[in-house]
Amino acid sequence: MAEKHQQRATGKTHVTRYFPATFDQPGDGPTLVEVQLTETFTGDIKGEGTGRVIQAARKDGSATFAGIERVRGSMAGRHGTFLLQVHGAVVRKEMHAEWSVVPGSGTGELTGLRGDGGFTAQLGQHGSIWLDYVID
Repeated sequence: MAEKHQQRATGKTHVTRYFPATFDQPGDGPTLVEVQLTETFTGDIKGEGTGRVIQAARKDGSATFAGIERVRGSMAGRHGTFLLQVHGAVVRKEMHAEWSVVPGSGTGELTGLRGDGGFTAQLGQHGSIWLDYVID
């Protein structure tokens, strides 16, 4: 998404609520888990995110996941909400994910927000985030 007025937001996340619920556990193969989470954003994005993630967890502790999160707060001095669609993996307690702003999901002063980014984290620790974005 290389555009003339593109900006990069960076910051941290901290999970404040994490509720996993297994909903399919076969005798072999990955277990399916729905995770409800709440996290705080600090840095260039300030606010709170609420999301649901579906995770395919393997017996070796690794996992693949996908979900959607609503962020309520501010970015670049503009207030509103937006949705992030996320997908990623956990390998050896390291989490890596990519996300993108769901088209048309920005509200308030964040109407017209578009962007892509991601995060990295060690399980149980703060995550480092980035979002390359434009606001039309």
